[in-house]
Amino acid sequence: MPGTLYLIPNTLGLSDATPAQQLAAVIPAEVQTLTAGLAYFIAENAKTTRAFLKLVDAVQPLARPLQEIQIAELNVNTASAALPALLARILAGQDAGLISEAGVPAVADPGANLVRLAHAHNIQVRPLVGPSSLLLAVMGSGLNGQSFAFNGYLPTDAEQRSKRIKALELRSRQDQQTQLFIETPYRNGAFLEALANSCQAGTLICVATDLTLPSETIRTQTAAKWKSALAAGKHPDFHKKPTVFLFLAQ
Repeated sequence: MPGTLYLIPNTLGLSDATPAQQLAAVIPAEVQTLTAGLAYFIAENAKTTRAFLKLVDAVQPLARPLQEIQIAELNVNTASAALPALLARILAGQDAGLISEAGVPAVADPGANLVRLAHAHNIQVRPLVGPSSLLLAVMGSGLNGQSFAFNGYLPTDAEQRSKRIKALELRSRQDQQTQLFIETPYRNGAFLEALANSCQAGTLICVATDLTLPSETIRTQTAAKWKSALAAGKHPDFHKKPTVFLFLAQ
């Protein structure tokens, strides 16, 4: 009988708080206990997964030494042909944990392909409770939480990016649908400028940074106000920090 594929949430970042405080804020105790008992993980990044398991171990001792825990990597460079091998241990009866570099796995994450394959092999999939930066950003934005769409990354070419923003703004206005984006953290400033310059003055733009961390900030205001603030040199404190961007056209 196959094992179970657990979808294990990770923290959205580390702070100076104790391991117990960091985990208690975002990862339920039951999830910590389950994680500590697993010996096989499929991870977007083995290094960050080991750091997370060390955090868990400080609160809920791991069932075996970290060196004995198997961590197989699954990232954007993993070929589809390599996915079946990642499920081999589960098909043989071993439970496994799928874990993202941050937040919940299989959402804006290459793990979704593995979950689909697990279903095709009749492997039980169990998503576990934890922090999602996208849902937290929607909650804190004040924008439409009844209808929203995640668009991932936009083109880096300025002209193509502006064209895409305007097309999504039109959709947002027609459907009253909140649009969500992420960007490589060192490009946050350029991305916010693109939003402020491409969107119409009354479109509401939210910038949500370092969600769940002590340095968390969430700010929603019109494109016109963001444009004025940026022109005055008043940039959010978000350089190289994980940030979710949202907008809703009025």
